Amino acid sequence: MVFSSAIFLFAFLPAVFIIYRLLPGIRSRNVFLALSSLVFYAFGQLVYLPLFLASILINYISGLLLSGKFRRSRLILTLAVVLNLGILCVFKYTDFLIGNINSLFGTAIPLTGIVLPIGISFFTFQGLSYTIDVYREPECGTRDFTKLLLYISFFPQLIAGPIVKYHDVAAQIDSRRCTRDETEAGIRRFIVGLAKKVLISNAAGYVVDKVFSDCLYAAGGLDWRLAWLAGICYTLQIYFDFSGYSDMAIGLGHMFGFTFKENFNFPYASTSMTEFWRRWHMSLGFWFRTYIYIPLGGSRCGTARTICNLLLVWLLTGIWHGAGWTFIFWGIYHGFFNVLERCFLGKWLKQEKFRPLAHIYAVFVVLIGWIFFRADTIGQAFSFIRYMFVPH
Repeated sequence: MVFSSAIFLFAFLPAVFIIYRLLPGIRSRNVFLALSSLVFYAFGQLVYLPLFLASILINYISGLLLSGKFRRSRLILTLAVVLNLGILCVFKYTDFLIGNINSLFGTAIPLTGIVLPIGISFFTFQGLSYTIDVYREPECGTRDFTKLLLYISFFPQLIAGPIVKYHDVAAQIDSRRCTRDETEAGIRRFIVGLAKKVLISNAAGYVVDKVFSDCLYAAGGLDWRLAWLAGICYTLQIYFDFSGYSDMAIGLGHMFGFTFKENFNFPYASTSMTEFWRRWHMSLGFWFRTYIYIPLGGSRCGTARTICNLLLVWLLTGIWHGAGWTFIFWGIYHGFFNVLERCFLGKWLKQEKFRPLAHIYAVFVVLIGWIFFRADTIGQAFSFIRYMFVPH
């Protein structure tokens, strides 16, 4: 069930909102929201509802153990991380690995055909953040399963974020008010996000899909002007799609008394790739920085170690976005420019006299990167870029 669908807009959301407002007490409202979120998930993939609940249960039990007599136990944390990432890898990367083994060794291992569970990347990371935080600070966990269930399954941010930390919403789960002003602000924010998705992203996506599916393999080849049009349209499509979803999620949160942190801050106004990733999908960047980059040593262990840490984080970022070499290449591509800016380029880009060029540089690098993100293969991406720069 997507936010722009008729069944969500005219059935699910009104019913949940009205019943929620009629219920007395925070406990009954939390239970109702948790059950409604499970219905929301089951509507899209009922078959994976047990898997979703199992993932939540793993993190709940891990939290109990880490905050009890097994406090700060690395064994419990390791098992929780392995189970969470194991579920993610099995469902998201099994066929990708089998396909590469077949290509590399000439084998004919049949693909599993596993369908990717909806939102698995997001609810896995959210569950992991809870378990890791409890390991670090045992007092920040909860013994109430309903609270953790609501935190991970809450339907506004379940499918595509923003990724929320438990301690950011724990107080709101225990006590919140739904004022008229906050509800109005939430509805307005939701409408803005819906407009981004339906009016801009979908329209731009139509152009992109036609170019990539039809024009790229046409008999006469792809015209360079059409290639640039598709590249620009995809740059707009992916921003208004992701930021539109975040706007809708934040707006829905306000309607139910929750306040989520901003997830996008005008990223295309950036003057460097480092700045771009401080503005783009900020909750994801914060997750990788908090749970991977900093524990690896961050930028505290010398230039060589910092470069290795950055490249590893960006490699994992690419892998997280999708099971394909295009995503891996896209992650390394962004890692390369972040390392370049860390070494010397960033100092030039910060100079006021280079500001216009810095802005052009950032937008250009992002646009070319999106070509790899959208293409089916790395070869297709390079072919598309060749059409952009070599007139046919």
